[in-house]
Amino acid sequence: MSNDQIKNPLHGIKLATMLEELYLEYGWETLGQIIPIKCFQINPNYKSSLKFLRTTPWARAKVEKLYLEMIRK
Repeated sequence: MSNDQIKNPLHGIKLATMLEELYLEYGWETLGQIIPIKCFQINPNYKSSLKFLRTTPWARAKVEKLYLEMIRK
C-alpha cells in the first residue's frame, strides 16, 4: 500500500457510506442547502444520488469535503 493511501482519510470508505452518514447527520433538505445539487434537492434518494455522484467528479469532491469536515468535528 502506498504512503498516499495510508495518509488518505477517505481510503477504504465507500461513497455509499459517506452519503448515508451525511444523510443521517444532516438530512436531505440540509444537504441540499449545503451542497446545492438537484440530486439532494428534488426527490432525493440514495440510488439516484449515488449514480449522479459516481459520474460527476466535482459533486463527489464536494461530498467528500463535507464528509471530512463532519468526521473532524
